[in-house]
Amino acid sequence: MITVKLVGGAKKSFSTEKLELEKSDITIKELLNTLLERKPTDSPELDTENILIAVNGVDSSALDGNSTVIKNDDVVSIIPVIHGGASKKLEYKIASKQIQVVQIKGKSGIDVKFLDNLREKFPKIQLQAVSSKFVLNSSHLKKILSLSLDSQKNDVLLSNKLETDILMRFAISKQISAAITLAGIKPKTDFLLIAIGNKSSLDSLYKELSPLTVPLFSKSNDAFLKKSFSISKKQIDSVYSKNPLEDILVERAAVLL
Repeated sequence: MITVKLVGGAKKSFSTEKLELEKSDITIKELLNTLLERKPTDSPELDTENILIAVNGVDSSALDGNSTVIKNDDVVSIIPVIHGGASKKLEYKIASKQIQVVQIKGKSGIDVKFLDNLREKFPKIQLQAVSSKFVLNSSHLKKILSLSLDSQKNDVLLSNKLETDILMRFAISKQISAAITLAGIKPKTDFLLIAIGNKSSLDSLYKELSPLTVPLFSKSNDAFLKKSFSISKKQIDSVYSKNPLEDILVERAAVLL
């Protein structure tokens, strides 16, 4: 038997906080398909592209992703990362790291000095800004962060700093200067601020930034990303996936080494 704990908006999709399934040795992908088949037709949709999945408390991105095999007596937690499509803050844990992401509205007075000042004011937090244009969606964001954190764990970062590795992977560039030019913070351009630290520090940071934040992922970046990275329709069509563009972007970021 598998126990599925439903958190936040996921509870509304199933009108319960917990489900028990008489199954074992199935993948997360198979579990999600089973759950969608059992979901009441008159309940809110479960956005499977914007959820975090933990198996026995371990983020599935640190395991085998959707190919992770769930065994008998495992406890699976499903946590939506975006509520109602208008969230201004995204919080989750990857590889034991507490991460907070907000989107800042670009203004003429907000440039790289803005980031430097934040780093000076919050020295316990690792901070990186990435142009919003270079982040496809929350799943893309999570996968790139997982890549960088896994590289840090295995001592194979693209640079000597985790923050720089994150930027390089979103820019899909081996050159730090090129990554900064492409996907770094620029005046009048919206950007995602990625913060890694302890919860109290992240809460303090959000309190300061809240007036500057705007809803996450409110615009589609598909066309921009395809053009920027020369991803053709033929390449998209050749990928057998529900999210081929996302998979191509993540694959390219993963093989930068």
